[in-house]
Amino acid sequence: MMAGIMHVEIWSDVICPWCYIGKRRFEDALSKFDGADDVQIVWRAFELDPGAPPQRHGTLVQHLAVKYGMDAESAQASVDRLTRLAAAEGLEYHLDATRSGNTFNAHRLIHAAETEGIQGAMKERLLRAYFTEGAPIGDDDTLVRLAVEVGLDANMAATVLAGDAYASAVRADEQRAMEMGISGVPFFLIDGKFAIAGAQSADVILDLLERAATANVA
Repeated sequence: MMAGIMHVEIWSDVICPWCYIGKRRFEDALSKFDGADDVQIVWRAFELDPGAPPQRHGTLVQHLAVKYGMDAESAQASVDRLTRLAAAEGLEYHLDATRSGNTFNAHRLIHAAETEGIQGAMKERLLRAYFTEGAPIGDDDTLVRLAVEVGLDANMAATVLAGDAYASAVRADEQRAMEMGISGVPFFLIDGKFAIAGAQSADVILDLLERAATANVA
């Protein structure tokens, strides 16, 4: 039995394929954790490509080939491997159909959803929209539609996107990530002391949750 609430902060981006896989593995670990009812999860912002335009043109294979200096065949093999790994976690990836772009506004909506108690639902909806449905993640109209689907008011969502609401919250997340030396995501931080970098297995995550719980009691 834990003494109080366990706080889990997760830095990730909605266009990061490993982040969605890591989310599912974390959820698997949490389902096996005795103290799951006392775990409070907060999603933190991290932009893989903060300089991206609202919508990036070209396929993911083309983007990977350019970014990492890979040939098209190697890039496609990487995409296929990610698709198989996602499927093993019950996720349906259509990476060749993804419509990438700047994710700053998506992160602002995730923060807005936190104020309504539906941050987790907003995060999940954005990930599924991007990886499974091919939604343009940097398009404001699309973001408003997705926000409404999880319970945010349409006018509120549109107002957030039209102004600079929650921009400072997103920047604060990113500043903390930089101060902690987080260079890749997902990154899990439990009670500010126990950390996991990357989409580790559910068993590894569960072990860390249990160690954090033991420390909480002590």
